[in-house]
Order: sequence, then C-alpha cells, then structure tokens
Amino acid sequence: MTGDIYTRRGDTGETSLVGGARVRKDCSRVTAYGTVDELSSQVGLALASLPSLGAETRLLDDALEFSQQRLFNCSSNLATPTDPPSESTPTVTAADTAALERWIDVMSIRVGGFPGFVLPGGCETSARLHVARTVARRAEREILTLASTEPVDTQILAFVNRLSDLLFTAARYANIVADSTEVLWDPKAEPPKS
Repeated sequence: MTGDIYTRRGDTGETSLVGGARVRKDCSRVTAYGTVDELSSQVGLALASLPSLGAETRLLDDALEFSQQRLFNCSSNLATPTDPPSESTPTVTAADTAALERWIDVMSIRVGGFPGFVLPGGCETSARLHVARTVARRAEREILTLASTEPVDTQILAFVNRLSDLLFTAARYANIVADSTEVLWDPKAEPPKS
C-alpha cells in the first residue's frame, strides 16, 4: 500500500490526464499545464515577499491571489483533453481577463506611463514579479505550442497574456510602494569606475 502522495505510476515517465488517459510527461499538454503550475508558484513566491503596507499592498495581494486561483483553473482545463470540455471543467472567462485589466489600470495610474525598458530589480517583490512575468510569457508560448496540434480554450491564452502585463505593472507598482528605485535599460551604460 502506498501513501496518498506517491503512487509509483509516474516512475516510467508517464502521467494521467483528467479522464485517465496516460501520456508522456514531456508531451506538449503536460508541458503547458506544468509551466502554468510553475507560474502559479512564482506568483506565490512574490506574494510571500510582499510587505504589509496597508491598502497599497492589499491591491497587489488581491490581484495576485485572484491570479493564482484562475491559474489553477487554467491548469485543470489544459489537463483535460476533451473537446469541448464538460460543463464541470474549470476555465477562465473574458470577465476574469477584464478583472486583470482593471487592476492594471489602477496600478498604472500610480506608476505612470511606459518610461522605456525596465530592468528587473528594485525591491525583492518587484524582482520576483519580473521572474513570474517571464514564466507567464513562457507559459503562453507552451500553450500556443499545444494549440497548434490540439484544441485549447482561447480564453486561457488571453488570460495568461494579460497576466504577464499585470505582472509587469505590478513589479513597477511594488517598487513605488516600497520606495525603491526603478532602473531603466541603458544600452550605452558605462562600467562602474573602480
């Protein structure tokens, strides 16, 4: 008898999708939902580093927690190979993507316009949000790869795309809230003088 965590069924490099089909762990479907899971973990890491600074950080907290909830919906949907998915298959909606856009708009009022290319850094939360943003972009590419051979809910692509925009804006917002300096890319930056 095995424990609840391990089954030994994946020891040969296969895993089960929703519905029971067995596939290789490196197939495009598993890669897509695995990258979404990685993204959720990075968002959680950013959340864990978020200082408690009242209403300003509460905005970040709410946006990131909501994003994690919907990322699990995305993973569940991507792990379900049926087309169309059943009524009970979790998904994301256009309203979920619109919620991300509202958070982006609110944060953008505080951070201002696009000043140029921003280097990841500043405060710890900002740096972690930039890492999450890059994972969101990779997740989007992995979902597109899957969509080239199998049906994928287009709302998932829209949500992950907008989430990367939210994470970029949230990284800039986190620096402002933490009173950290934002560093812009300077292609002609000189090395420091010793």
